[in-house]
Amino acid sequence: QVQVVESGGGSVQAGGSLRLSCVASGTFFSTNTMAWYRQVTGKQRELVASITTGGTTNYADSVQGRFTISPISRDNAKNTMYLQMNSLQPEDTAVYYCKAVHWSYSTYWGQGTQVTVSS
Repeated sequence: QVQVVESGGGSVQAGGSLRLSCVASGTFFSTNTMAWYRQVTGKQRELVASITTGGTTNYADSVQGRFTISPISRDNAKNTMYLQMNSLQPEDTAVYYCKAVHWSYSTYWGQGTQVTVSS
């Protein structure tokens, strides 16, 4: 069974920083892509950043230059990835979800972690 677990959310003031962590694990589980999405109540979930095992990254325009997604690291059946978020703004407030995509293209989501940025 595959598990995706996020951590690192919290409350900060505008201009502050947070680092989110995501661990995707399972017997023989290996990802080819991991990504962060965010969702505000009443709105669609949107892509924040993604990275492939080859290191190709993709960022939403709204976070380009402020957020950095780390390479995927593997330790046995654990795939770990981080999102460093700097210069946070109130509009970054959302629930942040991690997505892990297996080489078979099966997709797994975490339960989400709340990020709140106050002005």
